[in-house]
Amino acid sequence: MRAGVPGRHRHGGDDRGGIVSYPLDKLSGEVAYLAYHLHWPLDEILVMEHKERHMWIKEVSEINKKINEASKRR
Repeated sequence: MRAGVPGRHRHGGDDRGGIVSYPLDKLSGEVAYLAYHLHWPLDEILVMEHKERHMWIKEVSEINKKINEASKRR
């Protein structure tokens, strides 16, 4: 499977229920966002748990909002 292809998934988990896969197009966007803003290597981002990755995305997003708001006030 190739990353970024809508409708395809990265499989994980087992047959006991819960989240079994995560859409690769969403994962690709998250990886690109963190790699672009934080310059982290692909391998480090991919091994993160979903919650940790989203925590970093939220933090970077908040920083970007503050920067954008400050530049509008000039």
